[in-house]
Amino acid sequence: MEEEKVEKWEMYMQMQQLLRKGFSKVKIAEMLGISRSTVYRYINRNPQSMAKWMETSKVRQKKLDPYKELILSWLQDYPDMSAAQVLDWLLEKYEGLEIAESTVRNYVRELRKTYDITKGASPRSYEAVAEIPMGIQMQVDFGQTEQRKPNGKTEKLRFIAFVLAHSRYKYMAWLDRPFTTKDVIRSHENAFRFYGGIPNELVYDQDALILVSENGGDLILTQGFQAYREERQLNLHICRKADPESKGKIENVIKYIKQNFAKHRVYHGIHKWNEEALRWLKRTGNDKEHNTIKKRPVDVFSLERQHLRPISNPIEDSFDINNISSITRSVRKDNTVWFKSNRYSVPLGTFNHIKEIIVKTTDNNYLTVIHPETGEILAKHPISAGKGQLIQNTSHLRDRTVGIDAFIEKVASAFSEQAKATEYLQEIRSRRPRYIRDQLQLVYKQVNTYDSLMLDATLAKCLEANLYSATAFIDVIQHLSRDREATVPNKIEIPKQIRPLSETVLQTNVFKRDVQEYVTVLEGDK
Repeated sequence: MEEEKVEKWEMYMQMQQLLRKGFSKVKIAEMLGISRSTVYRYINRNPQSMAKWMETSKVRQKKLDPYKELILSWLQDYPDMSAAQVLDWLLEKYEGLEIAESTVRNYVRELRKTYDITKGASPRSYEAVAEIPMGIQMQVDFGQTEQRKPNGKTEKLRFIAFVLAHSRYKYMAWLDRPFTTKDVIRSHENAFRFYGGIPNELVYDQDALILVSENGGDLILTQGFQAYREERQLNLHICRKADPESKGKIENVIKYIKQNFAKHRVYHGIHKWNEEALRWLKRTGNDKEHNTIKKRPVDVFSLERQHLRPISNPIEDSFDINNISSITRSVRKDNTVWFKSNRYSVPLGTFNHIKEIIVKTTDNNYLTVIHPETGEILAKHPISAGKGQLIQNTSHLRDRTVGIDAFIEKVASAFSEQAKATEYLQEIRSRRPRYIRDQLQLVYKQVNTYDSLMLDATLAKCLEANLYSATAFIDVIQHLSRDREATVPNKIEIPKQIRPLSETVLQTNVFKRDVQEYVTVLEGDK
């Protein structure tokens, strides 16, 4: 209390000094970072009345003072915690508490200043986008977080989020394992029931659980999601890569969920976590005024809901989602994928080109690894019943039967200019000695795929551009191959079939001249 009186007196003296220097009361309030009413209340008193007022006045208790130690502990444990999250945690802990967000923001700011708790910078980009009419669009995306458990360990959680573009009304569902296509479909069904209808268009990122390839605008969806799309008659829009403007609203929702709901929250199991998520949506995510539309999403949604397409019969009655068994997996640096506590090999060098692949299980207990863009089957393994095992195809291993020098000679022999090829491969060896066998293996794969003309042209380009790596060699040869395919005529004339000769023609005797007659003609007149 004494410290607060000293602060008030120092502020009073600063006001008097600034007033004598000719500053206006509005400017003084701006310079001291206080309200004009405070300036008027202080400056109209003389030193004697100010001192008497300070002695007789009681320090007013702030509304959040009873929660000061709790809020302070949160800020000290999590210095980057936002005032919005402090408010949400208070409302979660004390359901009957009524407090304005501005009050919490000011209180948190004072605590940070008093106890020197700095908050890290968190730059954010904003972009104006035209508002979308009611019921037109829903945006969908995935996210993941790592949450602390009561025992101090961490758990990786994944979630799918939905948001109606007009009202900003949100929904989310969490899993403690990677999503499968079946999980995605079930989450859509739960979201449609949550919203009470289906919007005209759904916007997605290029996720492997949904999209196999853009195919020049003709979307090739995964088998399971294509069947679901047809069943529900969904209109889909897949965003192009590096096109955040098309799905900015869902990206903001993903960030909001991570920063306000998940950040610093202790994980007590997936069922409790999903229950907490739904309560957060009701309490904060859909109830708090949105910064852009300046309205509460729950209020706007009450109008937008009327513009959604009604849900027909439950999907379980007409569509067997239990047959969908595709899942995305990250390719590990050792060129394996993790599935049910075991490692399964993929072709050597896969990690250098593909970071995520599609994994499918079949009824005959096999695991199939599929390229996410081309649909090519990269590997097929019997599923192991054990744990911690490495299931490896011998064709995915390095060729250890030959030494490096012999391997270089073997690869170079496929080129017309073998000396230049050897020199090129030796240079790769000097630059990447630890990975030379992997590099040679990748180049050797191209040797088995392309003809010598294409190999020679690629070698010349790489030498000219000083490109000494297997990945660069692959990029060049694929580029040249595409150019060559573009120059090949689309239509090739097929010669007409020659009619068979008749038997009479075959039996005709041909007249033969004596060779001396030709000699006479060639010699000419002498």
